Amino acid sequence: MLADGTTVPKHSLRIETYGTIDELNSFLGWLRDILRDTDPLRFQSLVAQLGQIQNEMHDLGGELATPTESLRTDRQSLVSVASIARLESEIDTFNDSLPPLANFVLPGGHQANSAAHICRTVCRRAERLIVRLASSDKLRDEPRIYVNRLSDWLFVVSRHISQTLGVPEVLWNQPKKPQR
Repeated sequence: MLADGTTVPKHSLRIETYGTIDELNSFLGWLRDILRDTDPLRFQSLVAQLGQIQNEMHDLGGELATPTESLRTDRQSLVSVASIARLESEIDTFNDSLPPLANFVLPGGHQANSAAHICRTVCRRAERLIVRLASSDKLRDEPRIYVNRLSDWLFVVSRHISQTLGVPEVLWNQPKKPQR
């Protein structure tokens, strides 16, 4: 059942989409816990940022559980252009302190880094589902844009975590092509 009382099958794309947002929110909570357990002082700011994102994920799930024509913006919190701008600003801030990438980065090196990558991949899946849902149902643009920016945010956060912990990033070893 959707938030407006509409009954849909359990396998509906809308339920799959907001269920994936809920899954992502669970993984974000797990990442927060790992960071708190790893080094609460050094990750205090990041833990707070993740807490804000988790609340926005809850808002996003509520929006996706509600057909657009039934949204009640006077009673429902929605992800906003300001939320997207904040994510972009945070991406820039993280990137300013990171070395430029010269190779692809693989998940790993520390459990917090790996957890951030799991969040990133679930976020990408959520984005694909939102795009698919938008092809058949009317949706606002902000959910798709927000989730797209969040996946980039999670990538730079994974790099930030490695840098903060002094853990080398795991780089992809591109196979060498045979010389002719």
